[in-house]
Amino acid sequence: MRKTARPAHLTSLALAAVVVGLTATTAVPARAHTETQASAKVTDAHYLRFDKGSVTNSRLELVKRTAGRDKVLKRYKAGSGQTKDTCAVGKGWLPNAEKKPYAVEWHRKNFDGIINGLVIKLSDRKCHNGTKRTELFIHSEMKPNGKQGTIESERWTNSDPNDYYSNGCVKLNSTDIRDLFKRLDRIGWPTKLYVVS
Repeated sequence: MRKTARPAHLTSLALAAVVVGLTATTAVPARAHTETQASAKVTDAHYLRFDKGSVTNSRLELVKRTAGRDKVLKRYKAGSGQTKDTCAVGKGWLPNAEKKPYAVEWHRKNFDGIINGLVIKLSDRKCHNGTKRTELFIHSEMKPNGKQGTIESERWTNSDPNDYYSNGCVKLNSTDIRDLFKRLDRIGWPTKLYVVS
């Protein structure tokens, strides 16, 4: 079969069209990624600290590093687990992490899973006997869109202290977690969570 030569200017035009098409299709995701990164800046100037009192009455603190003693910017009532046994998978409170903190791995405002809505993912941790604790989060009770639902797991009621019980995570009421996200979006997201008692 005989091949027909294409004029050089048509080949150049076709190649230019392909390059422009590729640029157009990749430009939107790249811009969206940049905007996401910019709105979720990470900083080491702040960190989170979970100060354990009881499983339904502890404190999550937003702390600023300063010369001398660090400054607590905000303190929230928080719960963790259903028992003080740090090795109880799915129900024990968080193992301590005073010297080697948990990593704050990511955060989402529209998480859709067993827990929903505003969610902060923490790194895995082994307790004192070597049992690995996984699926550790800071979260509340809400729908994936962040609003209050009608079923118990999606609706926070301050009149029920059991809402602070969790399956081993750190749990805040819905108003407090919204406040925490707002503050961290403004000042930058910390990379560490310390756990003390």
